[in-house]
Parts: sequence; structure tokens; C-alpha cells
Amino acid sequence: MELDKEEILEVVKRALREDVGHGDVTTRHVVPAGARARGTFRAKSSGVIAGLPVARQVFEILDPEVTFQESLREGESVGPGQIVAVVEGRASSILTGERVALNFLQRLSGIATKTAKFVESVRYYHARITDTRKTTPGLRALEKYAVRVGGGYNHRFGLFDAVLIKDNHIAVAGGVKQAIMAVRRGAPHTMKIEVEVETFEQIDEALEVKADIIMLDNMTVEQMKEAVERINGRAVVEASGGVTEENVVDIAKTGVDYISVGALTHSSTALDISLDLDLVPSEAEEGQSSASE
Repeated sequence: MELDKEEILEVVKRALREDVGHGDVTTRHVVPAGARARGTFRAKSSGVIAGLPVARQVFEILDPEVTFQESLREGESVGPGQIVAVVEGRASSILTGERVALNFLQRLSGIATKTAKFVESVRYYHARITDTRKTTPGLRALEKYAVRVGGGYNHRFGLFDAVLIKDNHIAVAGGVKQAIMAVRRGAPHTMKIEVEVETFEQIDEALEVKADIIMLDNMTVEQMKEAVERINGRAVVEASGGVTEENVVDIAKTGVDYISVGALTHSSTALDISLDLDLVPSEAEEGQSSASE
């Protein structure tokens, strides 16, 4: 479930450049230079928290003296009103990083929350929930990380790390068998071959040339059940297309090994989280207060 620190750094720097640009004009004119504040990240709805290391990185880049104290661990459930984290330091730094930190925290927590719901739905079945490449451009590493936090599994990361022969590949190659054999001639022998099929005839072709994984694309539950029986353990079986919270249990009951859900990343609703600030006394002010007492 680890997230590469260099990947976090690169993405967060890009997000800060996008939002802050040459400087936070409002904060520069409104907030006194020496003002200090404590900010409380608080959940406003129920869900699963993901993205705390990313939110922390936002403030570390802006101001290393800002402290970020997590109240929950990654993957923990949270309810309305519950404190997620507390940030303290220069008020200007916290205000400048507020939106970027919240955007990451809300987005990734939303993905983890949706994933956890799917995973919980099929917990009594053999099938595993996995994501797809339907991610926000530039944020794939973070979004796939959030899927893992929610208890799901990652499909291939990109076009470079696994073979997945889809319908358009098949159309260009002239058929399922031709496409698989072409890949087998050129791809590394250590790389498994997955092929997307839409008919039973294509399943038979895939089995004939020993595909490792067969993806059942947009089949009905009844068709999936028959497909699993037809494959009979000769290949790993993945269900894909049109998977929802309402039908995922019926799909799991067919006996498929994996269920890929594009909605985990392309349709997750951000978890509602707020950041409320309170001013805290500076060291000088605390000293003056002690002296007056």
C-alpha cells in the first residue's frame, strides 16, 4: 500500500504551481506576516481516509516549519465530525496550501471509500475488485494507490507493464487467435497475455492458443456464468464493463476471479472534508501573557 515519495513530490509540486503560481495574492494582503494558526481537517461525511501523506507533503513543500499531525491512519473509517488531521504553523502557509491539500485528500478518500464499498459487497465470494486505466491524467499513481487503501487491487499500471488485447487490437489483427499468437512471438515470455472477449466463440479461440487471462467484456450475468463453466479453470477469468454496486454481487456469484470497475476512479465522489482555522498565540504573545500574569 506504499506510495512512492518521489511520485508524491512531483505531483504535489505541479499542483502547487497550478494553484499558487507567483503567490497567494489574497493571503499576502490579508494575513499578518507573523500570524500563526491551527487548522483542523474534519470529515463531514462517512468514508475511508486516503491521501494523508500527500496532504502532509503540500505543507512540507510550502513551509517545513508547519506541523501536520494525523489523527487517523490511512485506510481507517471516518464519520461526520471526526477529526482527520491537525496542521499548525504560519497562517499564511496553511491558507496557501489549504485547497491543494483538501483536493488531494477529498479525491483520494472518495476513491478509497467507493472501493471499500465494492470490496465489502463481495467479501464472501472468490472474486477480487480491481481498478482500470480510467484515471485522471497525471494522477494515476495516486488514484491507484487510493484503490489499494480501500482494499482493492490494481490492474496494469499502463500500456507498458502488461498485455491486454482489446477489441480494436483483435479487429486489426484479424481475430483473437492471430492477436494472441502475434503477441506471443514478440512479447517477453515472462509477461502474461490477457484478451478481451465478447462471445463464446472468442473464448474458444482464446483457450485454443492458451491465453492466460480472459476478460469477459459487457456480458450478462447468465453469459458470465456459462463462460466460467466453459473456461473451467484453464485461464483466469475477469469480468469487465457495466459493473455497479447493484450488480457486483451477482457478478461475483458467477465464479469470476476478478471484477474490474472503472467507476472506482472515474466516477468516485470526493469525500466531504473541511479545514477550519483558529489563530494561536505567537511565542512573543505567549511570553507577554506570562509576564502580565
